[in-house]
Amino acid sequence: MPHISLRQIRIFDSVARYQSHTRAAEKLYMTQPAVSMQMKQLEENLGIDLFERQGRSLALSDSGKKLRIYTNKIIDAFESMIDYVDKIKGCHTGHLTISVATTANHFTTRILSDFSEKYPEITISLDVTNRQSILQQLDNFEPDLVIMGEPPKGHGLKSEKFMTNPLVIIAPPGHKLLQKKKKLTINDLDGEKFVVREKGSGTRECIERYFKKSEKTFTTTLEMTSNEAIKHAVSAGFGLGIVSLHTIELELLNNHLAILDVKGFPLQRYWHLVTRQGKAISPVTEAFRSFLLEKSEEFVIE
Repeated sequence: MPHISLRQIRIFDSVARYQSHTRAAEKLYMTQPAVSMQMKQLEENLGIDLFERQGRSLALSDSGKKLRIYTNKIIDAFESMIDYVDKIKGCHTGHLTISVATTANHFTTRILSDFSEKYPEITISLDVTNRQSILQQLDNFEPDLVIMGEPPKGHGLKSEKFMTNPLVIIAPPGHKLLQKKKKLTINDLDGEKFVVREKGSGTRECIERYFKKSEKTFTTTLEMTSNEAIKHAVSAGFGLGIVSLHTIELELLNNHLAILDVKGFPLQRYWHLVTRQGKAISPVTEAFRSFLLEKSEEFVIE
């Protein structure tokens, strides 16, 4: 019977996930030679090749792909066992890995600060990134929880709404449309140019659906990969923008931006708490989920 350690299984899972000995070593806080040696020993003990080299990256062999089905189950079972022991002991210690969409960072960091104050023994890893990166992380079973807009269907994800996410149209102070006394309509936006998020972002998809439903089109001057960049561009006069109301609190307070009163706006979206189906839910993860659902009420914007 071949000798395989849990440590080798974890290293194998990391190399398979990142398709690189070097990247796996960084994530595991090991040296690259140590990771390579462990994978060589694993292949020798099993008597099969687990990887194929494709250019500068590694890819799982057919045998490796089949083996990973079992190693994933072993890792999940082991972590579930540890979580069960912690739950029995009533521990509030452990580690929480969270990824959030860039537009959710403004309120997430404040909620995490309050959570850390209540559970000081829990360490937290926070990744603020774009939608595409978040979906890749979910595919790889990386984060314990994700905070984002509505996730796509068919990715094996579980999600629940926990807070409204109003989208508003912003303009620089002094914009001509701000001078109109009446409520604006979408027809008043004819000829206006927009600074928008990149294609594939949840906000961009929501905007495109709205204009298509209204049988209108919008002209873009710039495409940005973050709301912060959009806010700066709008403030500089590049065009109008459509952003989450949660992201412009300071700009409104300091009169750097203004909201246009347009019929049909705000567009009502929702923040979702997302997990990957099959991902073990630890007591620490469940503690944050409960805390978030309770605390989010303080951040609701009507």
